[in-house]
Amino acid sequence: MDADIFSGQPSIDEVLRRLVALHPRRIDLSLDRIKRLLEKLGNPQKKLPPVIHVAGTNGKGSVVAMTRAILEAAGYRVHAYTSPHLVYFNERFRIAGKLIDDDSLLQLLQACEEANDGDEITFFEFITAAAFKKFAETPADVAVIEVGLGGRLDATNVIEKPLVSAITPIHLDHQTYLGRTLSEIAAEKAGIIRPSTPVICAPQPVAVQAVIAQTAKSRHAPLLIFGRDWHVERAPDDIDNLIYEDKHGKLVLPVPSLRGEHQIRNAGQAVAILRHQNIFRIPQAAIRAGLDWARWPARLQSLNETPLMDGLPVGAEVWLDGGHNPAAARSLKTFFQKMDPETSEFYMVIGMLAGKDAHRFLKPFRGLAEAIYAVPIAGQNKTRPPAEMAAEATALGISGRMAKDVPSAIKAIAQISNKGKTPRILITGSLYLAGEVLRYLDAMKDADLA
Repeated sequence: MDADIFSGQPSIDEVLRRLVALHPRRIDLSLDRIKRLLEKLGNPQKKLPPVIHVAGTNGKGSVVAMTRAILEAAGYRVHAYTSPHLVYFNERFRIAGKLIDDDSLLQLLQACEEANDGDEITFFEFITAAAFKKFAETPADVAVIEVGLGGRLDATNVIEKPLVSAITPIHLDHQTYLGRTLSEIAAEKAGIIRPSTPVICAPQPVAVQAVIAQTAKSRHAPLLIFGRDWHVERAPDDIDNLIYEDKHGKLVLPVPSLRGEHQIRNAGQAVAILRHQNIFRIPQAAIRAGLDWARWPARLQSLNETPLMDGLPVGAEVWLDGGHNPAAARSLKTFFQKMDPETSEFYMVIGMLAGKDAHRFLKPFRGLAEAIYAVPIAGQNKTRPPAEMAAEATALGISGRMAKDVPSAIKAIAQISNKGKTPRILITGSLYLAGEVLRYLDAMKDADLA
């Protein structure tokens, strides 16, 4: 169940609270509940436009954002379904290129609530059914749909015949529900693979690749693997470009607007998705424009033009990223380790949910972070105690400290930072913490306009 779901006009929040009360006492991953509701709604999942279905552990949202942006640059109307939201619940539903408005969202939720008639259903199952209902009712050329959790028994996996399936890098996460090993998790994620449907696979650990390959073979699904069937890398002689290559030829493209070396791979996967379908014509100009247009908040998002900079020295930087597992931490380390230690120093502000592996998340930052400030996540019942995270940092040889919230942590960093060096600050550990930060900045903006 989603944790911080309430943000929007009061009447929408009231419906969402009623939906939470319908949540089963025990979460059993199953498609029975959503199929029952979809049946009552007239099976809208069978009336969708062509679907691009994206599963994986890391990078799903970025791949969805870039795929959508490229399609829109090519002139197509695109539905998109993603989760979780960061600030406003509406963010989950993009209808023919636009976020759903409050009135339409309220009407949609109420119609689905009436159809459900009080039956037990998980929150994610309900909103997935709602998204499919709206997608089926509103004309569009294509729908890009992000898997919520896993794949095989994820609510989105009622889609019977997607245009393309995509699997982003798979790592250990949500082990309580998906399995303890990479192979077990990969089997769940590979559950989205459909007979004869192309599968675009990102770079994977060997054990994961073996599971995906076997599943694709058993279902006669063409499997297009990074490094064999498609490839992407930063251009060796031009840091502003990337080189993408597959059987259709080579493209020289701009690096995506989303920052980080891992976004090169995500951009390549988005291009591969659209180059291995046969319905939509995608000019190279649209690919270039889409990579430049794509935005995805809380993925190495710069907060340098915000009130969080108050009190920091000239040249300081504040970054926001919702990464919360060890693989995400390694990508973040790659981005920040390129700074010059003679002139800069690196600090972290971190909040995590209970059950997340703080030790393995923090470990890559040994020798890089000057200090780590642990904070609670407002509105979360299952937040990891800051004292525990500070202790984990200290055990790794990093100065572990605590603060009551993100602004307090940044103020503390401003006071302790070496006056001869420029502080670079990363706020990370949870998408819910990222949402809290973005809501705070929205509130500050509104206060300035009052």
